[in-house]
Amino acid sequence: MLLSIPKSEFKERQQNFIREASSKKCEASVLFAVADIFYLTGFHFHPTERPIGMFIDPQEKVHLFLPQLETEHAEEYAVVDYVHDYPEYPGIKHPMEYFKELLVEFGFENKSVGYDAIGYGSSMGYRGQPLNELISAEWVSVKGIVEELRFIKSDHEIELIKESCRWGNLAHRLLQKYSKAGYSEIEVSGKASMEATMAMIETLGPEYKPHGQTAFATFRGQVGPESAFPHAVTQNIILKKGDTLVTGAAASVFGYTSELERTMFVEEYNAEQEKHFNYMLAAQDIAIAAIKPGVTYSDVEKEVQRYFKEEGITGLTRHHTGHNIGILGHEAPFFDLGDHTEIKPGMVVTVEPGIYVPGLGGFRHSDTVLVTEDGNEMLTYYPRDLESMIC
Repeated sequence: MLLSIPKSEFKERQQNFIREASSKKCEASVLFAVADIFYLTGFHFHPTERPIGMFIDPQEKVHLFLPQLETEHAEEYAVVDYVHDYPEYPGIKHPMEYFKELLVEFGFENKSVGYDAIGYGSSMGYRGQPLNELISAEWVSVKGIVEELRFIKSDHEIELIKESCRWGNLAHRLLQKYSKAGYSEIEVSGKASMEATMAMIETLGPEYKPHGQTAFATFRGQVGPESAFPHAVTQNIILKKGDTLVTGAAASVFGYTSELERTMFVEEYNAEQEKHFNYMLAAQDIAIAAIKPGVTYSDVEKEVQRYFKEEGITGLTRHHTGHNIGILGHEAPFFDLGDHTEIKPGMVVTVEPGIYVPGLGGFRHSDTVLVTEDGNEMLTYYPRDLESMIC
């Protein structure tokens, strides 16, 4: 059973990034994006006011720069050549002063240097100099290179996402089992998530590293009329007979996640709920059928929007049909009229057209789908039909 990305794949990713950066005439690079650093090095961390960055020197050596509290963590897990640390932020000597010294020492001055952001950024009180005030160099944006490398998943990544789907499926089974009138959304989701997580860690054993959220299933506030808000927040609502529920379930496996969402009903549904459920399900079927190599993300969205227009329900929609998924819950490209990226084998996407009726509820399934050489494969496998969605 695969529960991590092998060291050799991280090395291959680093070489792919160096090759792409070199095509932009970069002799060295500095990166701050958390997901991209994890993708390239396997180092998973929580960004705070303390700056953390990665840099690749002109000799193609890979470095991590971080606070001392992360040193042992990085030395054990990061696939890099060097780990450099500083005492604390803001410190008597600012971390960027240490960073400047390292850039000078490893030959960044007067070189063409790629960067994803011109300086470290954090909403947790960080203040510091941008890169272009630290040393003299020609600064070239490489923002988006790693994101594009992440578009197509390796066989190892796909296996981790499939494992995520399995545990999201269990969590959702439990959520549906415990979704009864008279119980609060927090009570139901908490019980289902904990039970699924315990089963997950007992089954996978000590080799399992989530690098994210363990198995969970939730309503995220989309209960009853509140389900008409696509991105509602938990309100601790008490479930009632006839409520529309929009759910979400997944699990992180070595930093990789999936997406399973369903529209369910507490005990019963009425004719209006059935009608809009069927609109949603048809739209999802149309989107899934349209996903194949060679077409664009916008082509898929056009098919869904055509259906909405034919049925006269465009005004009940609020968002595009889906997005890529992997290390992040939302990754580019997007099933959107403005995204003309070509769909290719190995991409993993979510398919989640939604319909939202004020006062009645929201109607959205989401499934995780792998693009294959000749079409697609559903990675999530929870039932989608109306009768299976009764709690």
